[in-house]
Amino acid sequence: MSDYKIAICDDTEVDRNYIKDIVSNWAHQSGHSVDICLFSSAEEFLFEYEEDKSYQILLLDIEMGKMDGVTMAKKIRQASDNVQIVFITGYSDYIAEGYEVAALHYLMKPVKEDKLFEVLDRAAKKISKDGKVLILESGGEIDMVPIYRIRYVDVRANYITVHADKDITVKKTLSEIEKELDERFFRVGRSCIVNLTCISRVTKTDIYFNDGGSVQLPRGSYEKVNRAIINNS
Repeated sequence: MSDYKIAICDDTEVDRNYIKDIVSNWAHQSGHSVDICLFSSAEEFLFEYEEDKSYQILLLDIEMGKMDGVTMAKKIRQASDNVQIVFITGYSDYIAEGYEVAALHYLMKPVKEDKLFEVLDRAAKKISKDGKVLILESGGEIDMVPIYRIRYVDVRANYITVHADKDITVKKTLSEIEKELDERFFRVGRSCIVNLTCISRVTKTDIYFNDGGSVQLPRGSYEKVNRAIINNS
C-alpha cells in the first residue's frame, strides 16, 4: 500500500517517542509503510525541510521553545499547501489559528491511540485524493493539473476552461471533464462545475472562492450548492 513520510516535532522526548509508537502501530495495523522522522524543535525541522520537502504528514506540538508550532506551520504553508498538518497540544487556545494554515485536525494531550489512528486515516485518504491529476492537452502541449488545485471549470461553445493555478482551455464538453473529477466537484447548472472545498461563501447570486474569485450562481441553485457543501464536509 502507500508509503508515507511523517515528521513528529515536539520538544519533549517522551512525547515524541510516544507519538512515534502510535504511528508505528497504525502503520502495522493498516498495512502502510512509513518513514518516521523525529525533531525536537521547529527550527530543526525547518532546516531539514529546506533540503527535503517530501514530508506528507506533520504531527506538530504547538508549545515549543523559541518558535511555536503555529508560526512553524505558517512557514511551511508558504512552500506547500498539501502537507497534512496535525497539531498536538495541551491547550485549546490555538484552535482558531489553525484555520490560517488549513490544519487537518487538533489532538489534545494526552493523545489517545484510537483518535490518532482516525486522524492518520483521514490524512492518508486526503493525500491519496490530492495525488490525482487531470491531464489536459491543448495546442500540442500537455498540462498535468492536480485535481485539488482546480477551483472551477466553465464552458463556452465547444471549449471548457479549467481554472487552477493558471487557466487552461481545451476542446472538451463539460460532461466529459465531469467524469474525470471526483466527489469534491459539483455541477452548477449547464455551464459550470465548482470545487466545493474551494468555496468560501455562497450568496443568492454568486459563488465566492478562497482565492477571491467568483462565478455567477444560476437561478434556483442556491439551496442545491449549500446542500452539496454540507454533504461534502
